[in-house]
Amino acid sequence: MTLAPVLSSYWDQPSSWTLESYRGHDGYQALEKALAMAPDDLIALVKESGLRGRGGAGFPTGQKWSFIPQGSDGPGAKPKYLVINADESEPGTCKDMPLMMATPHVLVEGAIIAAYAIRARHAFIYVRGEVVPVLRRLQAAVSEAYDAGYLGADVLGSGFDLDLVVHAGAGAYICGEETALLDSLEGRRGQPRLRPPFPAVAGLYACPTVVNNVESIASVPAVIRGGVDWFKSMGTEKSPGFTLYSLSGHVTRPGQYEAPLGVTLRELLDYAGGVRAGHELKFWTPGGSSTPLLTAEHLDVPLDYEGVGKAGSMLGTKALQIFDETTCVVRAVRRWTQFYAHESCGKCTPCREGTYWLTQIYARIEAGDADEADIDKLLDVSDAILGKSFCALGDGAASPIISSIKYFRDEYLAHLDGGCPFDPYASMLATPEGALS
Repeated sequence: MTLAPVLSSYWDQPSSWTLESYRGHDGYQALEKALAMAPDDLIALVKESGLRGRGGAGFPTGQKWSFIPQGSDGPGAKPKYLVINADESEPGTCKDMPLMMATPHVLVEGAIIAAYAIRARHAFIYVRGEVVPVLRRLQAAVSEAYDAGYLGADVLGSGFDLDLVVHAGAGAYICGEETALLDSLEGRRGQPRLRPPFPAVAGLYACPTVVNNVESIASVPAVIRGGVDWFKSMGTEKSPGFTLYSLSGHVTRPGQYEAPLGVTLRELLDYAGGVRAGHELKFWTPGGSSTPLLTAEHLDVPLDYEGVGKAGSMLGTKALQIFDETTCVVRAVRRWTQFYAHESCGKCTPCREGTYWLTQIYARIEAGDADEADIDKLLDVSDAILGKSFCALGDGAASPIISSIKYFRDEYLAHLDGGCPFDPYASMLATPEGALS
């Protein structure tokens, strides 16, 4: 399978982030085409294309748009909102930020099209606050779009009005969860909401709201321009189209690789020069640190939603973190667990208490102060979190633990005598001649 650069086709061009450059690459042509269509027809087109959400769950984008109640724009009707989730904070995930840095206008155009489709007059892009250069570039692109008549009153003479606000978050990972993001956007502490009601019914300011990922919205202009058949010519039957795969870690050429859904890690590694010289693949994540680990035996698993799910993991954000044989799986998973314990909002007991105790058990295991019962205790605590916490953060904390013990239980057992076997000092401390006096 070959790469399919669509979103990333001109990232390396000079000043790719400017309006002039974007127009030179067919920018805003999809918007003109969309504004000539009825909103319902636009939703039907995106639904027919099979475009699925690129933020993790893979929910069909057009179907999510269709959940917004339509035909109720009269006096007293609630306004509708579009919210774009750009709070990319998942360890290993790094696709939305380079996209907004290189071509912010593709996101702006996608946002205008999506807002028109759901009949929203206000849209928000919620950006992770720490990435100030991305924030500034996105704000500059929005300003350019206003000046060019793509935003504001009477967009391109269509009679459609839209205001787009770029909002900076304050560094909370939990705000990547859509309802916590909405609470944060309203000025409250970012914590997940109980559902139902879902955002499509009562989202931002208790009004009908669509929340989509950056890449999902950025893919819409290409779908409108190229058409349904073109989009479906890539990918698989149930996971059509192109997407960004982020390769990081022990790989020769890390970076963004845009390919049709269904490509395998083996194929992507070929493009990326393979695992770093002199080493071999040990384990990897298919969709960021919150997805169950996979190993070298899964090199030929199709990287689409169905293929990865069948292998026992999730495609998630397509953040492929590559780890070679020099990596201690216990230490890697422990570091992720510490992250989730730190980022837990504390709203629900399973996640708040569970992640805390997981970090304590890992500290004992890596110090060599644990016994085999502690490994089983990790699984017990993970089971008490998985599927029982208020949002998916708890699942994200439990999944790498359960899968790492499944594939590398022997490595956990090796930690029980003298600490981490990958620590060069551990072997010295574990022997009488190497003991410190």
